[in-house]
Amino acid sequence: MVDEKPGILFMGTPEFAVPTLEGLMKEGYPVIAVVTQPDRPRGRGRKSEAPPVKTAAEKYGIPVLQPEKVRDEEFLRVFRELAPELVVLVAFGQILPGEIIDFPAMGCINIHPSLLPFYRGAAPINWALIRGEVRTGVSIIRMDAGVDSGDILLHEETPINPEDNFDSLHDRLAVQGARLLLEAVEGLVAGTVKRKTQDHSLATSAPRLGKEDGHLNWNAGVMEILNRIRGLSSSPGAYTFVKGKQLKIFTAAGEQSIVSGVPGSIGLETEKGLPVAAGNGYVYLKEVQLEGKKRMSVRDFLRGFRISPGEILQ
Repeated sequence: MVDEKPGILFMGTPEFAVPTLEGLMKEGYPVIAVVTQPDRPRGRGRKSEAPPVKTAAEKYGIPVLQPEKVRDEEFLRVFRELAPELVVLVAFGQILPGEIIDFPAMGCINIHPSLLPFYRGAAPINWALIRGEVRTGVSIIRMDAGVDSGDILLHEETPINPEDNFDSLHDRLAVQGARLLLEAVEGLVAGTVKRKTQDHSLATSAPRLGKEDGHLNWNAGVMEILNRIRGLSSSPGAYTFVKGKQLKIFTAAGEQSIVSGVPGSIGLETEKGLPVAAGNGYVYLKEVQLEGKKRMSVRDFLRGFRISPGEILQ
């Protein structure tokens, strides 16, 4: 029998996981340790930075472990000594071995930001936007050996608004996921949570994003291009090439209409933004970043970068 509030090992790395860790602490759950990825060099200066979860854990005085691989015997020995009653995993970044999944008496539970079995994989928020979905949500699952294939404990839907991009949807789902995770833990303690097997025949994939996924195809339709921009803004960013230089695009608008130029051709700047011909209309660039420069409005970009109507974005 577990205590009323089980000893929890928390495993997570990015900002998305922080609201869940903070929620557990505020509710008085004993987080016996946090496992996160090692510090990594980031930014132009390649200065070593701690993961957001490590920073949050240190604020609460929680012991932090940063193994290169959780499969290594050295870490598994420490894991056994910790003997958690429950493992909570949120965007950790490594595949767990069976021992970690199977060891805790209350299991290993995970927040996944999609309505499983849809969008299993590393980038569900991005792909839901890229593919033009109008709803998504959060699923709390009891982990198994598969990829996001475990039984569902709880899930909750949320709309995807036309103005949403990756950043806004990410932040909303992080808060929603933290709240739902707490409900799941309370239900596990009380014995009221019912597990539901996923319908694996309905599973869709949300694979890790590659660099090529951000490269815009101006032959595509306006909505397809806008959805890709939304799904990648602000990170890693959709992009095109102008005069051989990469140009990231963070915000844009669009309209379907008869197109006079070839796809990718630039028109004169308007109040809507800088028009670029697409397959079935125009995409108006609003906020961009040229390689080596800061993110800025397209108006400021055009003040410092000479570009003529009719030039082609690649």
